[in-house]
This record gives sequence, structure tokens and C-alpha cells, in this order.
Amino acid sequence: MNELNTDELCDVLVRIDDAAQMRAVLIDLCTPAELRALSERWRVAQMLANGEKSYREISADTGVSTTTIGRVARFLKDEPHGGYRLLLEMTP
Repeated sequence: MNELNTDELCDVLVRIDDAAQMRAVLIDLCTPAELRALSERWRVAQMLANGEKSYREISADTGVSTTTIGRVARFLKDEPHGGYRLLLEMTP
């Protein structure tokens, strides 16, 4: 992926401060499947952070594969980017 394009996209997305506008942008940028995958990963991150359910229970509740749940868990715990943690900290 071209970093310049990613940087430009990030620069413009960060200017959006309205949920309805962000929803419109995401709907235009993503296919329905991509948007569903993003939403599923976000829900899994929230459930993992809550820490009350096993991977199998999360999978049963969400329909997300245990492989995806494991990937989200790895990014929550081990990856240096901290994106999921940042979003979780921003959640009321």
C-alpha cells in the first residue's frame, strides 16, 4: 500500500467530527462486507477488553470466527500500533 495515500486518507478522516458524516464516508469507502468486518472486529475488541467471555463464547455471540477473534486479541495485546486500545480509551 502506498503510504502517501494512506497518510492523506488519515489526514482527511481525522477532520470528521460528526458520526453521521463518518458513517456516510465509511459507507462510500467500504463495501458492505468490509464495513461489516470492521464493525465485527470492533465488537470483538470491546468484548475481549471486557474480559468476561472466552473466544468460543464471543464467536457464538457474534458469528465471528475464532481465528479473527485471535487476531483482534493479538493486536490488543502484542502489536505496537495500539489502534484498538486508542478506540477503547475513547469509548464512554
